[in-house]
This record gives sequence, C-alpha cells and structure tokens, in this order.
Amino acid sequence: MSQSPAPAQRLAPGDVAPDFTLTSDSGDEVTLSGLRGRKVIVYFYPAAMTPGCTTQACDFRDSLDALQAQGYEVLGISPDQPEKLAKFRERDGITFPLLADPSKETLSAWGAFGEKKNYGKIVQGVIRSTVVVDEEGKVAHAAYNVRATGHVAKLRRDLGLD
Repeated sequence: MSQSPAPAQRLAPGDVAPDFTLTSDSGDEVTLSGLRGRKVIVYFYPAAMTPGCTTQACDFRDSLDALQAQGYEVLGISPDQPEKLAKFRERDGITFPLLADPSKETLSAWGAFGEKKNYGKIVQGVIRSTVVVDEEGKVAHAAYNVRATGHVAKLRRDLGLD
C-alpha cells in the first residue's frame, strides 16, 4: 500500500499549473495541457454527494453558461472513483467534467491536500480550493480553504465577471 503523497506548496499567480491526466465521470481521460488556449477553473472538493460539495457543484453548474461565455472551462477534482462521480453527475445534473484523483497526486501537486482543521481538529484531507489557469497554463488566481456556499459568486467577483 502506498501512502498519500506529502502535501505540496500552494500555487500562486504566475506559477505554471502542474499538468495532470485524470479519468472523468464519463470514463474519458482529461489532461490540463489538452485545454491549453482556454481559461480553466479547476476546483478541488473533498467528496461527491456530500452537502457542501453538492452546493458548490450546483453553483458551478448554474453559473457554467455565464463562465463559458467569458471563455472559462470548469473542472471539478476529488479523490472519488469515476463511478461515484458518474452517480453525482446524474443525481445533480452536473454539466462539466468531474475528475477522479484517488491517488491524491494532483490534489497534492496543486496544494489542495494536506493538513486542515475539521471541527477543531487538525486532520489530513482535501482542502477545498479553486485555481484559475490562463490560456498559457499559468495560474491566474488561487484560493484555498474556500467556503462551499457563495464561493462561485465570490470567484466571479474576483475575476471581474459580474
């Protein structure tokens, strides 16, 4: 059994976004480099079909047309298996790719896995995070420890989209 990778440093604007190849909820492989030339919002969440993660995914779903009209793609990444992500997509009508990272390698490389507080205790886990990647593959915006509720509206304000 391999251990989870050690937590990586958080990304900051100007950093090159680490490339990844992950399996989606539909079984397709998605690579970040395959989206070069487009702006990509990559958000990391702890677990499909939990209340906070559902709120956040539905907010992105409901804002997707407006985000795409501004040239943004959205990808959600969690440690869940593709089969669970497919159930999440079907249950909640998610209209953007949900990517599986059960090894947590991508989560760690993007600074979205490590120590966090959960009900006052320090635990290892997924840090709810959103990173915006520009057309050249560089980080344009990075937010860590975000709240599920209201996050998409705040992100749109931060990006000047409202």
